[in-house]
Amino acid sequence: MEIAVSEQKNAVVIALTGKIMGGPEAGQLNDRINSLIDEKKTNIVIDLAGVEWMNSSGLGILIGTVTTLTKNNGRLVLIHVSERIAHLLKITKLSSVFTIAEDLDNALQKF
Repeated sequence: MEIAVSEQKNAVVIALTGKIMGGPEAGQLNDRINSLIDEKKTNIVIDLAGVEWMNSSGLGILIGTVTTLTKNNGRLVLIHVSERIAHLLKITKLSSVFTIAEDLDNALQKF
């Protein structure tokens, strides 16, 4: 998994590429999100356009992120969610946990 971070208007965009399956990359993502929260940047968009697959560890990362942001008065919006990942969220009954937008412009309107 590769992580690219940029700032757009009132949010930070984290673009993920590859497979989200836990491991050292998961720790890197959690560390990056925690440092953003420390910087008071709590409106985060995670762009999943480049994500090929996600397993339960990947879901755990996203759940941890939304929980941490909510506790810090922030918000998480997922964009470019593939049919495969949308199906995974649906069968795990997690689709209601996340705010999902079609693209970045729509995501930024949710903050």
